[in-house]
Order: sequence, then structure tokens, then C-alpha cells
Amino acid sequence: MRIVIGAVLTGRVAPLGGGKATSAIAKTSVEGPVAVGPLGLSGDAQADRRFHGGLDKAVHHYALDHAAAWRAELPGLPDLLERPGAFGENISTHGLTEHDVCVCDLWRVGSALLQVSQARQPCFKLNLRFGVPDMARRVQASGRTGWYYRVIEEGFVAAGEALDLVERPHPDWPLSRLLHHLYVDRLDAAALREIAGLATLAESWRSLAARRLASGAVEDWRRRLGEEG
Repeated sequence: MRIVIGAVLTGRVAPLGGGKATSAIAKTSVEGPVAVGPLGLSGDAQADRRFHGGLDKAVHHYALDHAAAWRAELPGLPDLLERPGAFGENISTHGLTEHDVCVCDLWRVGSALLQVSQARQPCFKLNLRFGVPDMARRVQASGRTGWYYRVIEEGFVAAGEALDLVERPHPDWPLSRLLHHLYVDRLDAAALREIAGLATLAESWRSLAARRLASGAVEDWRRRLGEEG
């Protein structure tokens, strides 16, 4: 199957959740070629660069394939889920999910060369975006998280252009497997050692795996998911 970019999206920082936070998660489609640099797409923004954006989170990709499942689970939100951009993604496609993409894949996306750096770790801003108090937890539990790229070669991307797999150094590590060990089978020592050793996986994920190995414990997710207080 030929994978084609369905939409390229960017967003500006704006109030979210009735002013409870600020975010650029609400993104809109851009017509024509968009420049991709080391920190992402031209015209795109992030409200809090401590947790969003950066070299390992330059471009966010989400599969429109997941829309049907989300509509079935959240029937009150059909409008938001009918179009690309619901999850703050920069690239929307159909035919490519977390089961099809592997850690550290190199993809030619338009004229840019992008490398899969990590899956997404959902945060509380998804709760505010959807008006669903446990949306971040739902995304995490579903494995329908989306993923991030780092930029290896700058270029341009546009809707209608192709995504082509250039190199797959870790075919045994689809993102679905990585997410399984992050959120489900969380203390599998052999898997954690492998994750910690995936050299081009984002350093924060490798460090997380190493900390679990050393402590024998899983980190507290409640603050990230907006479940504190």
C-alpha cells in the first residue's frame, strides 16, 4: 500500500479548556509545501517546550485510521474526530499505525528525511482538548498514541505527497510493542534492557527503561494524565 500524507497541520498557542491551560494542540490543515526544520514545521508552535517540541519531538504523526474506534467510544465527539488535527498532529495519514511503524524507522516524508524517535506519552491537555476527564488515560490504554519524528534532513512536506520507508534497523520493535512494555507489561526486565539499549530511541525513553530496571518500580503517571487533586 502506498502511504500518502492526508493533511499537514500547524497550530498557534491559544487558551485551552476554558483558559485552564495554553496549548497549540488545535491544529489546522495547511495548503501547499511546508518547510520542515530541526524543531518541526514552519508556522507550528508549542506552549510548553519543557514537555512538547524539541529535537526528539519535532514532528507529530497520528493515524486517521483510529478515528472510527474513537467515534465508537466517544459518540458525543463526532465532529472533532471526523477530521485530521484532533490529537495535535502535524501529519495525518491512513494506512499506517503503531503496529506498522518501528522504533528508529527512517521515512522519506515529502523531501524531508524523518526518524521515528518515540511514541507519544499522552498528557492532561488531551482531557481539556476533548472535554473528557480521562482522555489521556484512554489514549494511553488504547495504544493509539501517535508518534514523533526527529528531523535527519530538512525539506518540505505537503498533503498528497508520499511516505516511503528508507531504513528499518529494529524490525522487532514496532511501536505497539514499545507501548505494551511501557504501559502494560511494565517490568519485563529483558524487554526493558532492550529498550534501554535502542541507541536512537529518544534518550528520555531509554532512561525511563533504565530507571525501572534499577528500581523495580513504575513511575507515577497521575500528574501527566491530569489525575492528581
